[in-house]
Amino acid sequence: MDQIIKHSFEAVSLLTTDKGMLAVTMIPAMGQPAWVIPSSLILNIEEEQERVWTYLWQRQEIAVFHLLPQKQDVDKIIILEGNTINHRIALQTAGELRQAKLRISEVKDIELPKKYQHQPVLTAEYNKHQAKKSSKAQSKDDSDNKSTQQPLNENEVSSYLYQMVLIDNVEYLIPDLDKIAHHLIDLNGSR
Repeated sequence: MDQIIKHSFEAVSLLTTDKGMLAVTMIPAMGQPAWVIPSSLILNIEEEQERVWTYLWQRQEIAVFHLLPQKQDVDKIIILEGNTINHRIALQTAGELRQAKLRISEVKDIELPKKYQHQPVLTAEYNKHQAKKSSKAQSKDDSDNKSTQQPLNENEVSSYLYQMVLIDNVEYLIPDLDKIAHHLIDLNGSR
């Protein structure tokens, strides 16, 4: 019998094409480039004025990743499909989302600009929250999960960066959604 191999969830693998076009959504972020993700991953967008660490959506508790510093007001939460139902995540942000259909040739790969390298975007309170969760997670053996081997830090763009791209001379970040999802879920220990 063949061994079952875990699906490797990569952001670009879901950039489904329609006659050479990509359907993407640009999500605003502060202290980093706006995120660009496949529109097909968005399950729902809801208004949420309060900063939360988990969000109850359709009777499922979903871990939240923040795209704004703690003192910045939030106005929406975006529910994203995951590798599994349990690995759905939410993004909390503010501002208008922008949807676009792009030709593949309009998306150019670039390096992470120096201004975003090692730049803190969130507060010390968040770091304390993450440290508390990390100490619980250290007791778990996750050496078989490559997406959690490298630490993820919301303060450092490079820790969750999949690829930087240039679209219409604007820098965008394609996040490593698999790494984010596994990190948030595994640290919560709830899945």
